[in-house]
Amino acid sequence: MSCFLEACRATIGEAPVIRVSEVWRGGEIETMELMRVSACQNVYSVAKTFTMTALGLLYDRGLLRLDEKICAVLADELPPRGMDPRWENATVEMALLHRLGLPAGFLDIDVNRSSDFTEDFLRYTLTCPLAYEPDTEARYSDGAYYLLARVAEKKAGMPLDSFLWQTLLTRLDFQEMAWSHCPMGHVIGATGLYIHSADMVKLGMVYLDGGLYRGRRVLSEAWTSLAVSRGFALNWDERRLSYGKGGMYGQALIVVPGQRRAVALQSFDADSRRVAEWISGYGDRP
Repeated sequence: MSCFLEACRATIGEAPVIRVSEVWRGGEIETMELMRVSACQNVYSVAKTFTMTALGLLYDRGLLRLDEKICAVLADELPPRGMDPRWENATVEMALLHRLGLPAGFLDIDVNRSSDFTEDFLRYTLTCPLAYEPDTEARYSDGAYYLLARVAEKKAGMPLDSFLWQTLLTRLDFQEMAWSHCPMGHVIGATGLYIHSADMVKLGMVYLDGGLYRGRRVLSEAWTSLAVSRGFALNWDERRLSYGKGGMYGQALIVVPGQRRAVALQSFDADSRRVAEWISGYGDRP
């Protein structure tokens, strides 16, 4: 086990951490398991980073623009009535930044039953009265990334998870992966992604290396730079030492450019913010 993981275990102590996977300077991925549970864990909102990456793959292929209107992309699936006319202004980039106008916490399947949203999640979302004018403020919701999953599916011509397998996950040598779907069979996009921590950390490696995975181009440097600078499901900490994405119950994908390190944390109610702060201050060493 690496010195980093040994020190991490001492720092974590009795916190309810399941696994920590880490890679430093492009070396081998090492995983520390602290709790014997299923190999694949729900990483909750870290799923948004995978959805955002699928959009990046479409962007790289010239199949998607950030200024595209969501209603235009989904034109043949829009509800026939009940939509706020302001939806016509909502773009892909607004959804990436949670600036659509949806209420905070909208479409939270981790808290509410699916039946609360009816069988048709798309109709439910697009007929929701908007809480504010699109692009005037940010309110975090799973609804934004469900819409992005539907946009990615439409642009790719296949389900989001199938597209990611074909374009990225096989190239990253993923093991098993499963993603929650809405009642009509579409990937949720915002949450419900079950993966290994050792696979989760690979996405951090891709952004750390500007779209390369072990020297092979899998995503453009233009997209990785844009995603990190704009905060598309990857956000800098207050000291700008690390960036990443957190998820419910203490999940975290953490990238520390100054250390050339990526870390994936899976837990059940650990203080991932405290762990991320410790990682940011660990230094560029094994």
